[in-house]
Amino acid sequence: MKGVTSTKTATDNESIDSIVLSLGKKAQGASRILATLTSQRKNDVLNSLAELIESRVESLLEENQKDLQLGRESGLSKALLDRLTFTPERIESMAEGVRQVAALPDPVGEEIERTVRPNGLDIRKVRVPIGVIGIIYESRPNVTIDCAALCFKSGNACILRGGKEAFHTNSALAALIRDALQLHDVPISAVQIIPTTDRAALNALLRLDEYIHCIIPRGGEGLIRFVAENSLIPVIKHYKGVCCLYLDKDADPDMAESITVNGKVQRPGVCNSIENLFVHSEAAGSLLPRIANALLEKGVELRTDSASEGFLLGVKGISFNPLTEEDLYEEYLDLILAVKVVSDIDEAISSINKYSSSHSDCIVTKNEAAARKFLAEVDSATVFWNASTRFNDGFEFGLGAEIGTSTDRLHARGPMGLRELTTYKYQIFGNGQIK
Repeated sequence: MKGVTSTKTATDNESIDSIVLSLGKKAQGASRILATLTSQRKNDVLNSLAELIESRVESLLEENQKDLQLGRESGLSKALLDRLTFTPERIESMAEGVRQVAALPDPVGEEIERTVRPNGLDIRKVRVPIGVIGIIYESRPNVTIDCAALCFKSGNACILRGGKEAFHTNSALAALIRDALQLHDVPISAVQIIPTTDRAALNALLRLDEYIHCIIPRGGEGLIRFVAENSLIPVIKHYKGVCCLYLDKDADPDMAESITVNGKVQRPGVCNSIENLFVHSEAAGSLLPRIANALLEKGVELRTDSASEGFLLGVKGISFNPLTEEDLYEEYLDLILAVKVVSDIDEAISSINKYSSSHSDCIVTKNEAAARKFLAEVDSATVFWNASTRFNDGFEFGLGAEIGTSTDRLHARGPMGLRELTTYKYQIFGNGQIK
């Protein structure tokens, strides 16, 4: 495929360290050009990219099938295969995400604050690109496009390192990105993909603190911990998505059922699906049997505490899997749900703050005071009232796409869109002042 360097060629012809160093130097040069591009020129590139994606659906599906076949042969889990899979609908959604990014206001140059000092100094705090961003990810090839689009629109160069399980698909997408950049005479080093799946390339990338300003890993907990522990470059991360749902004593039964089923079943292999269900003891008798029936119909395995089992004895076809303490910390990414009865909202909040990964947590209730207490006291990046945690997503939040979801506290938290990919600098306007 045009522009793709095979793993063998890359490693035979030059050392991996040299390859990655070259990518870093080129990205640094491109980032200085990107920082000065007009919004219109950036939007033209992105709109061309969306058109190219739509025109190459069949070839993208063919490359994706190569990865899926290799994934099945190597024993990839059902959840990882789902993340890897392209469909015409997912490809169209990816193109639409690029168009949404193009349509969003350009954050670069935005004036955040302005102060005029008594001596006449005009001090302006202005949004600017971070510079060069390294993205490390597994399985989901749409990340290649989402991250490239967001980094480019926010004026950042990026270096992409996808997982070996999506190498063919990612390479095909990278070729489309290069084509879009060339169409508008923008340096192709604005978006680069590491042309080898060798783990040594990841180690080399994490040492390039002279050229890369930020690393964002997207993938399993093992990958993210490895990156955080080995990077010389600041890392924005979330380790895993243990998301919790609390059904309050004043929850609407229909809403409680629909939000629970949607949060667990709609796409269980993603980080914003629910893993733990907490139910108020005063509502468990009416809510748990109907919700269990709905979940069992969808093939969900329930892991229940003893109190939950007492409310579920009459449910047809249920088999009890005793809940353990370890289960409540687990990110299943599958049709498995931990269920626990709590005595009140305070126990629910303390349990969520203990077991949740601070990603996405929700309360279902008609009681506004209870909802506001939950929203204030649950210590997570995104907290929902009467809405599925599946909405914690850059596309759904109107960000066009997201480069990741951060559970960190510094710089960015929650879905990261364009503004989260910028920093700021101070521009000082004077008329001859001296100190």
